[in-house]
Amino acid sequence: MAMSMSHQIGATPLTLETGGVSVEIPAKGSTATSPIWRSPMANLRVSVKKTGAEMDRVSPTPSPPMSPMLGGGGIRPDLSVACQALMEAAPLEAPLEHKMRNLPEKQKGVPVFVMMPLDSVKMDHTVNRRKAMNASLQALKSAGVEGIMMDVWWGLVERDAPGEYNWGGYVELMEMAKKHGLKVQAVMSFHQCGGNVGDSCTIPLPRWVTEEMEKDPDLAYTDQWGRRNFEYVSLGCDTLPVLKGRTPVQCYSDFMRGFRDRFESFLGDTIVEIQVGMGPAGELRYPSYPEQDGTWKFPGIGAFQCYDKYMISSLKAAAEVFGKPEWGHTGPTDAGSYNNWPEDTNFFKREGGGWDGEYGEFFLTWYSQMLLDHGERILQSANAVFEDKGVKISVKIAGIHWHYGTRSHAPELTAGYYNTRFRDGYLPIAQMLARHGAIFNFTCIEMRDHEQPQDAQCAPEKLVRQVALATQKAQVPLAGENALPRYDDYAHEQILQASSLNIDDKSGDREMCAFTYLRMNPDLFHPDNWRRFVAFVKKMKEGKDANQCREQVEREAEHFVHITQPLVQEAAVALMH
Repeated sequence: MAMSMSHQIGATPLTLETGGVSVEIPAKGSTATSPIWRSPMANLRVSVKKTGAEMDRVSPTPSPPMSPMLGGGGIRPDLSVACQALMEAAPLEAPLEHKMRNLPEKQKGVPVFVMMPLDSVKMDHTVNRRKAMNASLQALKSAGVEGIMMDVWWGLVERDAPGEYNWGGYVELMEMAKKHGLKVQAVMSFHQCGGNVGDSCTIPLPRWVTEEMEKDPDLAYTDQWGRRNFEYVSLGCDTLPVLKGRTPVQCYSDFMRGFRDRFESFLGDTIVEIQVGMGPAGELRYPSYPEQDGTWKFPGIGAFQCYDKYMISSLKAAAEVFGKPEWGHTGPTDAGSYNNWPEDTNFFKREGGGWDGEYGEFFLTWYSQMLLDHGERILQSANAVFEDKGVKISVKIAGIHWHYGTRSHAPELTAGYYNTRFRDGYLPIAQMLARHGAIFNFTCIEMRDHEQPQDAQCAPEKLVRQVALATQKAQVPLAGENALPRYDDYAHEQILQASSLNIDDKSGDREMCAFTYLRMNPDLFHPDNWRRFVAFVKKMKEGKDANQCREQVEREAEHFVHITQPLVQEAAVALMH
């Protein structure tokens, strides 16, 4: 791959932001941004298999790392000044009316949405399996489902050239949803499809984005071994004009603006929510556990993704301000690798681990704050685009429940969530979302602790409870998803219990504002699965103080399934062809 860079750091303006505060320093010879709208670029992610001794090797040198400085020269003075402003600036509170604009209205029960297939729109911009889609939507509406969630793929809509949007297929899907009286949660999917759990197809980033990545591989998230991750553009270059003269955040904003303008007549009526993709799998996180090519396997701790030159430049500036410039050369060198466990490493181990020292606190604070700032920037853009359009804004957070019972919570730390035995890492995320009136959408709602491998100290129920408490404290709405497909009553009961948000005496009548069910496929329409699903939807709509007995709900579901059997059979058969 060509290593020439059309935009050097020293030749572009630097913007550092935190909590809504931004400091921009113009640079000599900075490139003027193009007036043409261009599409958002998803940050790169790479997965490379680490095997044998190489995978298990732990650096003998404890943190802090002392590896050679990457690249030549020192830190730019303006970087140091800007970083000082970043470290000292207090988050700005958005006006109350702005914060409250997207909050859901109080309602009884929890509305259920169903995720559409990832390939609902084909590469030729037409609806995939049109007849099956129509029958399926009709069946979902008849079951009492509130609506559907669909991915609007950046790599499909703006595939060929920046600023050229082809919404073919999505227009027809919106029309279908409207015809059947279903609401839509539209996901602005700025990531690559393919390489994650459940990915049934491959949709890469736009061609012109991948071309820029080939010219400058540092646009990709990078681990300490030099693996590049091409799933989503590195947040380290969020505010640099690296995508044909535009910044990634400008590209995301322009894409959302294009969506708003094309689907204006659907907003607030059919389209009720915009979920803004912020990382791999559409989640606000780093690509620390890539499954593609077997790089990571559950329940490995993952790896930090801060080794592209843009992230390292920020780390250098932060370390300089902190008074420890030697800490800015690289991330931890003793944090093991993707498939290690916490006690295999010096950095994450229980006693005397680097995570619990001064260096660990510095690095993890910087690493997690970079992720929060990324979310802040994109939410500012999303709120500006969808102002007064009658839609809610939501952000998806990953449910990383493995090794949750350890002190360091290593997999959460590598993903960018600074959550440990002694620190709540989800409250800052909830507070950031609250500042923008956004919904906190969380996964793994269907899981129970005892179903997971206990040697890895998995605790999804405890994790969900922590997130529920954080959102309650931050006064931000909480929505949920199941992480893996489940069609059994046992999982449904867990979702019902979790969505009721009965966590303490302050919960009151609070419930999740919505639940999105994974996913519409032939298995969902299997007679037994469909019967259980219909009953589940009815129970969710009843809410936590339902007067109707569960047995009555089951009887009504049985009757409903019987009278709608031809429609459901049609949907199931059509989806399989």
